[in-house]
Amino acid sequence: MKEIFHSYLYVRENLHELEEIMKIIMLGAPGAGKGTQAKLIAGTYKIPHISTGDIFRANIKEGTDLGKKAKTYMDQGLLVPDELVVDLVVDRVAKEDCKNGYVLDGFPRTIPQAEALDKALAALGENIDYAVDMEVPDANIVNRMSGRRACPACGATYHIVHIPTKKEGICDRCGKELILRDDDKPETVKKRLDVYHDQTQPLIAYYKRSNILKEVDGTKDMDEVFKSIAAIIGA
Repeated sequence: MKEIFHSYLYVRENLHELEEIMKIIMLGAPGAGKGTQAKLIAGTYKIPHISTGDIFRANIKEGTDLGKKAKTYMDQGLLVPDELVVDLVVDRVAKEDCKNGYVLDGFPRTIPQAEALDKALAALGENIDYAVDMEVPDANIVNRMSGRRACPACGATYHIVHIPTKKEGICDRCGKELILRDDDKPETVKKRLDVYHDQTQPLIAYYKRSNILKEVDGTKDMDEVFKSIAAIIGA
């Protein structure tokens, strides 16, 4: 919380009130911290933090036509087609709370998705303003994620270095023994990184060609990373 408060003060003291709409895409490998920074951006600038997972859940819960279509694929264990994902995203960003912008987290994941998103936004007379790439070496990410610990009982999460528990291996909240989730095991993280490098990393060159790519050093402290992003989108 202290880091978030410092970030908020930095923005208030160093940036003018933003009047233009900000449409931002967060890029970076799994574990790079893009979700954390997306939440900070959303909270500071009062724009929605949007992830495809949230969009899927909301549409399925509300029983929308798009949600029903997505559910038919998900129930079969199939990937939702790019065209449908883009339709869901465009439908979401067209809502009233996105009138001043939004932060897309976890989408697009591939070049075809990025191209489809650009085409759909162009049809609406819109475009993405910034693609912010969180640069973190693979070794750092493996160390970060393998240090995570989770409580299987209450869901609390920790890190053996950055957010340690008072008693090693025991949840501060409920006293249960912590676990290393399968997703955070080094071998799993390395597989996820391989997929990222193969499918998602090419987006960096894609958005660089569009002159909207902004790169930040994601190895710094959370507060310092946010200051770098704030300086970019507040310029």
